[in-house]
Amino acid sequence: MYAIAGVTGHVGGHAARTLLDRGEPVRVLVRNAAKGADWARRGADVAVADLSDAAAVADALRGCRGAFVLLPAAEPEADFHTEQRALADAITEAVIAGQVPHVVMLSSVGAELPEGTGPILPLHYLENRLRTTGAIISALRSFHFQEKVETVLEAVLNDGIYPNFGESADVPRPMNATHDIGVLVADTLLSPPSSSEVVDVVGPEYTERRVAEVLSAILGREIPVVNIPRAGWVDAIASGGVSRHFAEVLAGLHDAEERGILQSSGDRVHRCHTELEQTLREIVPEPATAEWTGQT
Repeated sequence: MYAIAGVTGHVGGHAARTLLDRGEPVRVLVRNAAKGADWARRGADVAVADLSDAAAVADALRGCRGAFVLLPAAEPEADFHTEQRALADAITEAVIAGQVPHVVMLSSVGAELPEGTGPILPLHYLENRLRTTGAIISALRSFHFQEKVETVLEAVLNDGIYPNFGESADVPRPMNATHDIGVLVADTLLSPPSSSEVVDVVGPEYTERRVAEVLSAILGREIPVVNIPRAGWVDAIASGGVSRHFAEVLAGLHDAEERGILQSSGDRVHRCHTELEQTLREIVPEPATAEWTGQT
C-alpha cells in the first residue's frame, strides 16, 4: 500500500492516478470523506486525515510501504511560516509514529537555503525534520511548475496581459509539468533508493515571454508581457485576492529568483519532457469559452 497526500492537487492527484493505473494499492489522504468519494470509485482506499492531525496521518501511514507528502502553500490564517512549520512538525510526527519506511516529499529548488526564499523556506524546514525520522527520504526539488500560469490566468483573461515579476521576461528557466512530477513520485515509491537523496527535477526551459506567446497562440489574441516593478509586486499579488501578508511571502520567491539564488544542488537530476504548450492547452479555456472583458 502507498499513501498519497495532496490528491486534490496536481502532483498528488497525478501520483495516485499513476499508481492506480499500474494496479498498485493506494491509500489517499483527504480532509473529508466527500473529497475521497471519486477516489474510492477508482479503487483507492480512503483515509480521512488532515495533514495537521499527526495521529490521523500516522494511522493512515501504518502498514504502507511508502508515502508521498507535501506542504500545501495555502493562504494562512495568521502567519504563513508559523503555520507551515507546525504542519511540517505534524507530518514528521506522523512519519515516526506510522513507521513508514520511505517518504517521497515534494520540495523545491532552493530548499537547501535557510533564509531568503519566501514560500520555499518551510520546505527547508520539512526536509530537515523528515531526515530525523529514520525513514528513507526522497526529496524531489522541482523548478517552476508549468501550471503556475493558473495564478495569473485572471489577468490574462480579464486584462489581456501576462504579468511578469522580474526585470526581464527573457531569462530561460526550467518549467515542469506536474504530470511528469506525479509520475516521478510513483516511480520513486515503487523503486525506492537505498538511502535518502535529493533529486532536482528539471523540465524544458522557457522564458516568461515564451509563456505569453504560447498563451497568445492558444487564445487567438496577443497577450503582451507586462513587467511589474519590484515596488509593485506585493500590491499586484494582493490584488489577486490574497492577504497582504501572504503576498509579501510570495513576493519573496520572485526576489530569490531575481537574486539568482535558486540553483540546482541535489544529489542527482531527473529530466522531465512534457512541453509547455501541451500543459497550457489542458488548463487554458478555448478561445470560444475564454472570458474576455477587454477591448477587441
